[in-house]
Amino acid sequence: MTVLHAKNVSYDIAGRSLVSNIDLACESGQFVALLGANGAGKSTLIRMLSGLERPSRGEVRLDARPIRAIDRRVLARRRAYIPQNARVEWPVAVERLVALGLMPQLPVFGDLDRAAWRKVEAALALCDLSHKTGQPATTLSGGELARAMLARALVGEPEIVIADEPLSGLDPRHAMDGVARLAALACAGRLVIASIHDLTLAARYATHVAIMRGGRLLAYGPTASTLTSSRIRAAFDVDACVQGTGAQAIVDFIARPDQPARHPFPGLAPA
Repeated sequence: MTVLHAKNVSYDIAGRSLVSNIDLACESGQFVALLGANGAGKSTLIRMLSGLERPSRGEVRLDARPIRAIDRRVLARRRAYIPQNARVEWPVAVERLVALGLMPQLPVFGDLDRAAWRKVEAALALCDLSHKTGQPATTLSGGELARAMLARALVGEPEIVIADEPLSGLDPRHAMDGVARLAALACAGRLVIASIHDLTLAARYATHVAIMRGGRLLAYGPTASTLTSSRIRAAFDVDACVQGTGAQAIVDFIARPDQPARHPFPGLAPA
């Protein structure tokens, strides 16, 4: 059983608190969707959970060990991290970009062996990128690059996958495919933590949700009982109706009658 525990973590910068006193314990078999408005502190928390950022106060522990004390190469084998708005600055072939996910498992010298390349090919196929083999990664669209980064994270078969908005820029088909892949990892016994803006996809696929606002944790628990209309309003300042559970769940936003549509530039409105 893999347990990742943020114990009362806070993160301050320039006199501001981006994350405040969050206590969050996640374990293998869970798909935890991290929800909240822009600026809620999700990315900062994700970087602390990944071991990439040191909390100002509190501590993140992986299986009761401080995550920052774990050897970087060992941690990289156990935990895959997908950053938000990933970029590629050099024209490496797509399959080589995906193969970078195997680096923590490989010897210092030498190319990938046949078994490793089979893993790369399988990851490309999972993320609908087999037809991009040989293409420079710099020529991928934003959505294709997001899928390539997901493939890079999955190729090493890590125990933990932590992703910052992995569905950003994906079309509906690939967004559903991507979140289904993450859910399948959790079903296979891995721990998946991902920030997601599409609340319907979170409602359908995540086993648990952690809802943030202003750097604080508003709620954490099983999706069906935690993702409620009142909590969505508290986190996002919008009215919503949550219908159904599991694959049939829908989060529908409701226009407030006291907020009629207005011309975006009143001074330019026609007479």
